[in-house]
Amino acid sequence: MDTTKTPAPNAAEADTTPADLEKAETPRPAEAEADSAVTDEVTDADLDDEALAEDLDEDREPSHAGSAAFAVVAAGLGVVALSGSWVAGIVSERASVAARLELTQAADANAQIAAQFVDPWHTTAMVNGIFSALALIIAIFVLALPAFSNPERTLPTWVRSVSWAGIGLGALGVLLFVLMYFDLLLAIPKAAGAGV
Repeated sequence: MDTTKTPAPNAAEADTTPADLEKAETPRPAEAEADSAVTDEVTDADLDDEALAEDLDEDREPSHAGSAAFAVVAAGLGVVALSGSWVAGIVSERASVAARLELTQAADANAQIAAQFVDPWHTTAMVNGIFSALALIIAIFVLALPAFSNPERTLPTWVRSVSWAGIGLGALGVLLFVLMYFDLLLAIPKAAGAGV
C-alpha cells in the first residue's frame, strides 16, 4: 500500500492564504480613511487659521507713523518760521551785504537805511513765509489724507491735534510774512530832513 499523501502543510497554506490576505486588506482601507481624515482636519484647521489671520489683518488699525511724522514736521516748521532760523539769518546777511555793495559814496541816508535794514527785513520775512507756507501745506495734507485713502479710518487724536497746531502756526507765520514784507507791521524808518 502506498501511504503517501499530499503534504498537509501545502493544503493549510492554500487555505489560510486568502483569509490572511482578506484580514490584511481589511484594516488598510480604515487606515487610509483615518489618514485622509487627519489630513482633511489639518487642511481645514490651516485654512481656518489663515482666514482668521486675514480677518485680524483687516481689523487691525494702521500705525499712522507717516501721518504722525508729517504732523510733527509741520508743527516744527511753524515754530521755526515764527522764531527765525539760521537760513533766514544767512539769507538776510547776504541781502545786506549785496545792498551795501550797490551803494555809492553819494547815497543819502534813506538809501543807506534801505540797504542795511529794509532789504534784510524783507528777505527774512520771505524765508519765514516760505517755512510758514510749508508748515501750512503739510498740516493740511495730514488732516486731509484719510479722506482720500480710507474715509472710515480716522487719525489718532494727538496726530490731529499736532496737525491743527501746525495749521495755526503756519497761518500765523503767513500773516506775519504779509505784514513784514509789505511794511504793514512796522513802518520803514526815515532819516530826518530827507525828502519824502
